[in-house]
Amino acid sequence: MNYTLELNTQDPGSNVVFNNIVFDSFKVNIVERHTGSMRSRSKLNHVLFKVRTLDNNLIQTKEGNGRIKIKGEDFEMYQKAIQVLSSYEYKNKLINRKEAEENYVHFILRLVISNYTLN
Repeated sequence: MNYTLELNTQDPGSNVVFNNIVFDSFKVNIVERHTGSMRSRSKLNHVLFKVRTLDNNLIQTKEGNGRIKIKGEDFEMYQKAIQVLSSYEYKNKLINRKEAEENYVHFILRLVISNYTLN
């Protein structure tokens, strides 16, 4: 499955980070909310994601909601995955970037499959 990963699209000085994964037939919007200043050491507070069609129509979850909050063990796994993508090693190509991105995308895709009915 082909995808495009768009990381860290945010407004300057904001404590909200937007990441997007665009697939062939849908896209996943990921919203991270941080506590503290983004210039200093900020802490990831919570993460939401929602699935949209390519023409920006929101797809409802299996429970009828528009978005999912990542909690518990999945939140810890998300923190580890995003930490790799914001690491010095990733930014300076000291690790396999494609593998790091695929791990992140596969993690999000697992959450999408378990929470959404995609036709």
